[in-house]
Amino acid sequence: MPRFIALIPAAGTGSRMNNELPKQYLSLAGKPMIYHALHTLCHSSHIFRVFVILAPDDHEWNRYDWSSFADKLVVKYCGGATRADSVLNGLKAMQQTDGSIDKDDWILVHDAARPCLTIFQLDQLIDALALDEVGGLLAIPVADTLKRADSNQRVMGTESRNGLWQAQTPQMFRLGLLMDALSKVNSAAITDDASAIEALGLDPRLVLSDAYNFKVTYPQDLALAELILQKKETN
Repeated sequence: MPRFIALIPAAGTGSRMNNELPKQYLSLAGKPMIYHALHTLCHSSHIFRVFVILAPDDHEWNRYDWSSFADKLVVKYCGGATRADSVLNGLKAMQQTDGSIDKDDWILVHDAARPCLTIFQLDQLIDALALDEVGGLLAIPVADTLKRADSNQRVMGTESRNGLWQAQTPQMFRLGLLMDALSKVNSAAITDDASAIEALGLDPRLVLSDAYNFKVTYPQDLALAELILQKKETN
């Protein structure tokens, strides 16, 4: 049976957070941000192993205690210049680390900056896609009115939101297909794994998520993420 393996590309700097510390290490509810995604993934009964892909010159990781995840966690210092490069390098390192990992195993790529992922959302994704021919991703329908701006930040027009979804992670595809897709695209133009799959002419499935699984992008997002995590702990 194909296994489910998580991969977190965490080689970025998070420049929009206006902080010298890489975003994945910013303190959130008393832990580095990436801890919360790892906690969910490592505690899932579905997930066989969790790979974290760091920059070759990362000096922060070893400042923290990750021993509670030791039975599933594998860390590789092979991050690339772009997110897509980091994922592809991680997939190659994954195969080199464990020869039993097969091209038909499922890879769930998750953002380190989505700390509020729940076991329920993760189970929904796996249950929906385990028998899918292509794979897919968590996402939510776009709810806000969309405006297109000109270079002066003035509205050029209102865009229809019909059929538009906001992509989240994890994004789940078979290892062989994902490697093939990422090997054929311009990595600088790829912002998520699904778009690489789409470039092959395939149609990833959208699995309904919710707005709690948002990406921490700006400094003010930290306070909202902390509130959501506090709510998770009390439920």
